[in-house]
Amino acid sequence: MGTPRPHPPHPRRRTVLGAGLAAGLGAAGLAGCGAGGSRETLVVAIVSNPQMQDAISLVGHFTEAHPEIDVRFVSLPENEARAKITASVASGGGEFDVVMISNYETPLWAANGWLTDLEPYIAETPGYQRDDFLPTIRDALSVDGAMHSVPFYGESSFLVYRRDLFEQAGLTMPERPTWDEIRGFAETLHDPAAGLTGIALRGLAGWGENLAPMNTVINTFGGQWFDEDWTPRLDSDAVREAVSMYVDTVRTWGQPGAATSGFGDCLTQVAQGTAAMWYDASSMVSGIEDPRSSTVMGDTAYALAPTMETEYSGWLYSWALAIPETSPRKQAAWDFIAWMTHPDYFQLVGSEVSWEALPPGSRRSTYEIPEYAEIAENYAEPTLTSMDHATQEETMAQPVPYPGLQFVGIPEFQDLGTRVGQQFSAAIAGQQSVDDALAQAQRFAESVARTYGWEG
Repeated sequence: MGTPRPHPPHPRRRTVLGAGLAAGLGAAGLAGCGAGGSRETLVVAIVSNPQMQDAISLVGHFTEAHPEIDVRFVSLPENEARAKITASVASGGGEFDVVMISNYETPLWAANGWLTDLEPYIAETPGYQRDDFLPTIRDALSVDGAMHSVPFYGESSFLVYRRDLFEQAGLTMPERPTWDEIRGFAETLHDPAAGLTGIALRGLAGWGENLAPMNTVINTFGGQWFDEDWTPRLDSDAVREAVSMYVDTVRTWGQPGAATSGFGDCLTQVAQGTAAMWYDASSMVSGIEDPRSSTVMGDTAYALAPTMETEYSGWLYSWALAIPETSPRKQAAWDFIAWMTHPDYFQLVGSEVSWEALPPGSRRSTYEIPEYAEIAENYAEPTLTSMDHATQEETMAQPVPYPGLQFVGIPEFQDLGTRVGQQFSAAIAGQQSVDDALAQAQRFAESVARTYGWEG
């Protein structure tokens, strides 16, 4: 995509509107744009997920409060959006005023000077409540303490299980299970003759597919992609043990066709009652707890991500909004971002779309809204606990020099991760051994290390 190569990353520091809001937030935002009656057109690039489509449907509330600003959306599927946004921002193309990116891109792009520091805008926005953002998400979107993107929604990962099946089998799920316990439960509940698999796990190749859950397993088993000297470690005993466990679990007690199963496939397995457990993104609840598509609503419960050598496990991800430094309409861009991420936006979504549609995992106050708290009673606590503890210190047994939990925060990881994910998927399919998969994965990582001069 023509992305300029940055210097090697430094070690991570351990460190809508209803009428009521229109006046307050509108007054804060109007000062810098539309002077002299001129109109501005914002071009907003976002991912076409359901919550983002809701924002598009509600944008009339924004333009009513900001009559001098027009909004034009470029809404694309995730992979297309990521590629187009990356190419534009990295090349300084300047075609977008607002971009939807994640906690993978934010620190890399901010370090390159591609993103606008949002702190001055946040400070001038009434009622924005910066400290209401979940701390792990806020920190993941900050560089040197300054937010360079703000979260629209966020997620960690946890385990859903069939409470009714556990009760029938006399099993008790711990609040924080280990992978050994999960394997035991999967073995007990696995009943292919009855159309039930013990557990669903992603196998579809991709840095954002099978590597998301598999990397958290590697972390809690004490594995690393690179050690603190940036030496590739995918051939270590800890990584071998982690990947072998994951592959054996899904091959022995997992869903049919696991090697090609992504998030949506696993969700279908659980929602249709054909899987007893599933470890994946906390955002799964929007499908599992939806009476329109789920046959198991009311029969499910949630536990924290399985662990091995760490107290917690799991990942951290956020779709967030940022302003490219190339935008000449920064104040208007911020006005729009503030509208879409302000606490009052959640009230608008609840009243005009549905309370189930609220963007999850960004603000703690979301879970204090009475209507949403009632809906989320079954999963709010494990969601917030998972996100609060989604730090390297708590989910990794060994220190690493890169940011990220389910990804390695270097530009090459989009390609490196997908290549490694393909090797792991082939092992799940039985096309090669785990040892062969890891040997090839190590060679891929060594190739990246050589481009930086990290080896030797």
